[in-house]
Amino acid sequence: MILGQALWSSLPVPSLMLDGDDVITMSNPAAESFLNMSTKALVGEKLWEKVMIDAPLEAPFARARKNRTSLFVNDVDVGSGERAPMLCNLQFAPLQGTDDTMIVMISPREIASRINQNHSSGKAAKSAIGMAEMLAHEIKNPLAGITGAAQLLSMGLTPEDQEMTDLIVEESRRIVKLLEQVEQFGNLRKPVLKPVNIHDVLDRARQSAAVGFGAHMLFIEEYDPSLPSTLADGDQLLQVFLNLLKNASEAGGEAGSIRLRTFYDTALRVHRSDGTQARLPLQVEIIDDGPGLPREIADDIFEPFVSGKENGTGLGLALVSKLIGDAGGWISVDSVPGRTVFRISLPVVPKDYETGED
Repeated sequence: MILGQALWSSLPVPSLMLDGDDVITMSNPAAESFLNMSTKALVGEKLWEKVMIDAPLEAPFARARKNRTSLFVNDVDVGSGERAPMLCNLQFAPLQGTDDTMIVMISPREIASRINQNHSSGKAAKSAIGMAEMLAHEIKNPLAGITGAAQLLSMGLTPEDQEMTDLIVEESRRIVKLLEQVEQFGNLRKPVLKPVNIHDVLDRARQSAAVGFGAHMLFIEEYDPSLPSTLADGDQLLQVFLNLLKNASEAGGEAGSIRLRTFYDTALRVHRSDGTQARLPLQVEIIDDGPGLPREIADDIFEPFVSGKENGTGLGLALVSKLIGDAGGWISVDSVPGRTVFRISLPVVPKDYETGED
């Protein structure tokens, strides 16, 4: 019995056990993490009331239960009232040796696909950086000449005509400012990786936001104080958090809230493009209650020059993705109207870090 409980708790796939009335009788830690709900909140509740599955499965599941057969469902959105939906594969199977107990296993598909997407975004970002830097250098000099010429012309014009030269100067300066942002995006130093306390950096970002661009927002902290340190560049991690908090503040409107949540997910393991495996158990979520990302750009939001803002440059989240990738982590987003979750996953400091070994 002890071995069975240990195996159940060790399963990396979110799993639930159901009785004959589709009531949840057990959940493993991976299911708690995925659904963002505790075992206490799940046990004793109907599956269909706690787990939101975007497919009409009650009838097929009833047949599988009656015939004591397995049921496989691919590519469906699965979520709960506490987390946004994620594309998953589902497996329903009878528990051998029982009359009516069923096991439900939820296999999220987006982890692997988003790791590949982040890798592709990193390549696209590097290509975009090189092109943008070249263009910025070539465009800024002629713009300075255009601005100077417009200012000289305005000296001999009527007030009505001066409006046109003022517009030329104003728009030229706006383009120069954009080009300076592009140059800043390209001139990033390599990260200096050191042990960093996530909560120290997150608190610095929150305090800065609360007295500045996020002064109108309500900040809610849900920290796991037992989290170990991560290996990251503290200054760049602060830049990431500030960027995400600024986006959340702009999305939240005048009476919005931002929830800062940290937790440990032992089930999260990812395969990098070089074939190595990485464990990224430290999770940071920044959650806002704004209208959500536009559907047409949600899948490409970390690509350079993709933005949901009217006058956005599309560099902010591309920069965030690059910084997190350089630190060996990854970032994802789940967005529905009323709830957008940016999740950053980071490694822990290696046990042999102090010896200088990797």
